[in-house]
Amino acid sequence: MDTLDRIATKVEVREFSDRPVSSDVKLKVLEAARMTGSSMNTQHWRFILVQEKANIRRLAGDSTTGRWVGGCSFAVIVLTDPKVPGYLLDTGRAVQDMQLAAWDQGVGSGIYTGVDEQKLRGDFGIPDSLKPTACLGFGYPAKKVSGRRKKRKPLEEIAFSEAVGKKLELSRYLDRT
Repeated sequence: MDTLDRIATKVEVREFSDRPVSSDVKLKVLEAARMTGSSMNTQHWRFILVQEKANIRRLAGDSTTGRWVGGCSFAVIVLTDPKVPGYLLDTGRAVQDMQLAAWDQGVGSGIYTGVDEQKLRGDFGIPDSLKPTACLGFGYPAKKVSGRRKKRKPLEEIAFSEAVGKKLELSRYLDRT
């Protein structure tokens, strides 16, 4: 499957099976994060791999919007340097790359940002110079995921040519061979 097909079929997963995820897949997810672009190529992000069940439970306890992470196979805490312009954009870029790398291996994932930052810092040794900007839980989906393309608004409703309101003529971009 090509990248666009992966993007079109990826869904957020928050319920996971007990099937363990291999170390190879975990490394691919982290490698995808490492290969992600960053503001001014600072590569300021850092990633904490959480895979011990006790630490996954601790991460769930530190979460205000992601308690579901307690059922995942492994998690990643994304840390970024808030002094770097675009640090939140860099978080999103790394998250998307990790999720797509996992999905390519049949591993689902979900993201959340709600944490008790003080508890999270203490539990995972996060220095003051880095900000925890996202947490992701990964695992094989507990329920069968369809693999169908997501329903989205038509491109004509969300993309314009040169200015908002100026219709994008899709026929100009279609392959005519």
